Amino acid sequence: MSFKSDFRELMRFEDQAEKCLKCGLCLYYCPVFREEHDESLVARGRNKLITELLSRQVDLTKEFDGNLGLCLACKRCSMFCPAGIHADQIMLALRADLVRERGLSLPKKAAYRWLIPYRQRFARLLKLAAKFQWFLPAYEGDFKRLPLFLSPLGKGRYVPHIASTSLIDQVPSVVPPPPGTQVKMRVGFFVGCVFNFIWPEIGKTIINFLVKNGIEVVIPKEQGCCGMPISGAGDFETARFLADNTVSVFNGLDFVVTGCATCSSALKHYQIYLADTEERVKSYGEFTAKVRDLTEFLVDDLKLPVSAYGTRHGESLRITYHDPCHLARYQNIVKQPRKILNSIGGLEFVEMEGADDCCGMGGAFSIYHYQLSQRIADRKIDLIKKTNADIVVTTCPGCMIQLQDSLLRHKMPKKVLHLAQLLNGEP
Repeated sequence: MSFKSDFRELMRFEDQAEKCLKCGLCLYYCPVFREEHDESLVARGRNKLITELLSRQVDLTKEFDGNLGLCLACKRCSMFCPAGIHADQIMLALRADLVRERGLSLPKKAAYRWLIPYRQRFARLLKLAAKFQWFLPAYEGDFKRLPLFLSPLGKGRYVPHIASTSLIDQVPSVVPPPPGTQVKMRVGFFVGCVFNFIWPEIGKTIINFLVKNGIEVVIPKEQGCCGMPISGAGDFETARFLADNTVSVFNGLDFVVTGCATCSSALKHYQIYLADTEERVKSYGEFTAKVRDLTEFLVDDLKLPVSAYGTRHGESLRITYHDPCHLARYQNIVKQPRKILNSIGGLEFVEMEGADDCCGMGGAFSIYHYQLSQRIADRKIDLIKKTNADIVVTTCPGCMIQLQDSLLRHKMPKKVLHLAQLLNGEP
């Protein structure tokens, strides 16, 4: 299949692919290769084909086109690459060139161009979907099991309940600290899709904790998706539309904080992936310099004392922590969540072997390749079992969904919580 693109996105990262030493370390660390044992799915194999594509020695085949979707973008190969190659950047750039040349499939076009970018339209659809959740068999807590006729989304998958009212509709645009509390700074809260539509109570916990500690929290009603699902699919044009909106609505604030590891990673990488003009290079750069993950903000910027994180009363609980790929490897935020967890009284923190191993979520990866995603997750579940923990804590809503689905499949009576929920004295 001939591919006539000028590779305008891929050319920006051409030097990355050419640095490949062909050492094969990526094979050892790639979670997909562990399951599939196919080198065409690994960074070394893709880098070789990409250099041949750029030199026009080969055409892009349909098989290689499909292999691009079999990457979690977990960045494990990049982390251990002796040449320092960012394979995720190469892969996303090639996906973008493919989309520009061939367009999106109808389902992806519906989701990424007609639905997700338009928050009100997206909200109305989810509100309608929430009214029909009663037919899904309840399982545990707010998770339900998909029936067989929805097997394309993951046969037997456990999914969380959609909130009847979004977070944006539950909170005011500005939440000041309590009367008499000194205002330390004015911070924007980037809500993200999952907190907005599925777990608004976690979003409210974050807002309440920030204002209690002297932060005036601004929640722009015009904010939308961070763009990660869309840019990850290669639709950089729509992702730039979303990035422009985000930069605009969060203008004039000291920081922009989010409790979603995927969102903070996406916001911080606007300049790297999406800045195609001098104006965007400047505006995206100024914006990303203010973006903070919640744990990063609390520890590094707000510098809260240990006592600020509180104490859980009652029987001590044993907890462990899962490092989201988008937090540990994309942002190098590893110590901050652990510092917070070790500061909360009434909890026994146990470090997990392979805490930063990918859980297999990968956003749309777990939808299109659910069985493979399950096999990768099963390895993570084995590591969780070894900790004998009561609760698995993480800071990425996507990882929360994947881990809870996996634990329920294995009939393991463990909870998955966002770190912010522990700040509220839960569970």
